Amino acid sequence: MKSMKAIVLSAALTSLAFGAGLEKSRLHGEYVEARTADIFTGPCFANAEVNLMGDLAVFGWRVSKGNFDGVSLDGLGVVGVVKASATLGDVHTNAYPVKSVLIVDERATPEQRMALQKFATRMGGDLMQHVVKVVYAPVDLTVKNNNIHSATATLKAGAIAEITTRAIHDGDHICTNEEVWYQPLTKLDHAMPAYSLAHSYQGDGLGTTWKSPEKRSAFVGTFQLND
Repeated sequence: MKSMKAIVLSAALTSLAFGAGLEKSRLHGEYVEARTADIFTGPCFANAEVNLMGDLAVFGWRVSKGNFDGVSLDGLGVVGVVKASATLGDVHTNAYPVKSVLIVDERATPEQRMALQKFATRMGGDLMQHVVKVVYAPVDLTVKNNNIHSATATLKAGAIAEITTRAIHDGDHICTNEEVWYQPLTKLDHAMPAYSLAHSYQGDGLGTTWKSPEKRSAFVGTFQLND
């Protein structure tokens, strides 16, 4: 019969072996999104666009450092593009079903590509439940200025999708009653509304392409995931 000490040691080793098989996901980085409707706006402008615009969006993440399911994603990016059934973020209307396209950083290894897809599906939630196409392209997301309140961002996914933003300034206040009308599409640590100088999607899979520049339609933010 085993001694109590042997039983405790065996249980501890079993616990360690089981824990070693559970990969932790810990990563952080930068994020940008843009939609075809203003997100920083007043009630009159929002009401004029609801259910007419805002059903299309591009959003992307760049992992500064970290891993997902034990796979290092340092410096890699992934982009989601969606076409919804109504204005995204409208609390009075169901925007689903939503079709999406994933653009995965072509620099990633096969293992990293799979991890990036799983990461985007996790972070995008319901927006990424019907991915109709996955493509590989160079993904570059650059955020300038460490102060997110005045940050500018540029996202390029090959020739397929693009976002360029600048900080919102006083000249962007039209009715002086503007506020953050819609929340970010994904979970973020911190986000600031921004002005879209460029926002486009020129790829396949969604039955439409678009260019929607010069709108108060973007968010620039940071994210982290600690499982």
